[in-house]
Amino acid sequence: MRRFLPISRSALLAAALAGCGAHERPAPPVAEPVVDGEQIRLPAGSPQGAVLVSAEAKLQQAETVRLQGRLVWDETRTARVDAPVAGRIVRLLAAPGDAVKPGQALAEIASPEIGQAQADARRADVDYEAATKNLARIRELNEAGITPARELQAAEAELARAAAERQRTRVRNASYGVGTRIDQVFALRTPVSGVVVERTAAPGLEVRPDQAQPGQPALFVVSDPTRLWVRLDVPESLVGAVRPGQTVALKAAALPDRPIRARITHVSDFIDPATRTLKARAEVDNADRALKAEMFVSGELSVPVREAVLVPAGALVLLGERYYAFVDQGEGRYLRREVQAEEAGLGSMRVLAGLAPGERVVVGGALLLQQLLGSKP
Repeated sequence: MRRFLPISRSALLAAALAGCGAHERPAPPVAEPVVDGEQIRLPAGSPQGAVLVSAEAKLQQAETVRLQGRLVWDETRTARVDAPVAGRIVRLLAAPGDAVKPGQALAEIASPEIGQAQADARRADVDYEAATKNLARIRELNEAGITPARELQAAEAELARAAAERQRTRVRNASYGVGTRIDQVFALRTPVSGVVVERTAAPGLEVRPDQAQPGQPALFVVSDPTRLWVRLDVPESLVGAVRPGQTVALKAAALPDRPIRARITHVSDFIDPATRTLKARAEVDNADRALKAEMFVSGELSVPVREAVLVPAGALVLLGERYYAFVDQGEGRYLRREVQAEEAGLGSMRVLAGLAPGERVVVGGALLLQQLLGSKP
């Protein structure tokens, strides 16, 4: 009779491990990074080297700055038409979108002031005619020796006064654009050609000259919408960098696919004490009339700067108050170098000293190298 000896689980496990060890070899050790002063050398196949990214340092001669602004009417092609007399609007003659010519009536206003001016002009005409006839009569009597010279002189003075009054009333009525016919109607006219782009006038609206105040809406706004202005807010730090003649690329959030090019024509001579910005004005062609007044825009402007090396902000390590960059020397060697730098905006740093254009620097993984090197400056 055959007998089977019991075998323990531990014996079976030991035998299995022994069999595995007979066929597998231990992995070779991974070489460690070598630190020599300010230099790190990573061996071939190093896992640290696989995550590093290097790029060439570029020479910067100009930088792009962002500006905010809004579109407004071109004031050289715009007229804000308000009532120069008190009265009430009785008739509208133009609507938003209408094309108008200089001198075209936009509305009619019933005005007692105009009625009084018309009556004064009519009275002045009557007085002038009466003074003319009276002078002729007195002159005949004087020549016949019936009236003294002083009456002739008085008649001549009266005619001169009547003529002056008639001239005054005619000039005043001409400035209003009305004649001597008494109808109390004043025609509100546009002084420029263009398109009625805004209108607050309505029938029955009471109007006065003192309503034409800065910041208050005009009864009519006539402008040329095919050309607009852009009012840009320029930070105080860019004083001297933004000048007339420069071109700015604009974008409107409402029209993201429409490129907008504007030319700066004026830069303000004073800084707003509240916002510490100055105003710049640029002109925009708007032939398709897609852009609208009061639309907000953002702009990018290339301005000259002193020559310097530009690197991504992630390429520099800040230790205390000093900046450091890691120069890629090739073959896994990286040298830490102190640099002088300042922020350049848009996620970049401007290196003023310590790097030369064309040198390759680590732009991804600089903090990893710093950890390998140690935190000592």
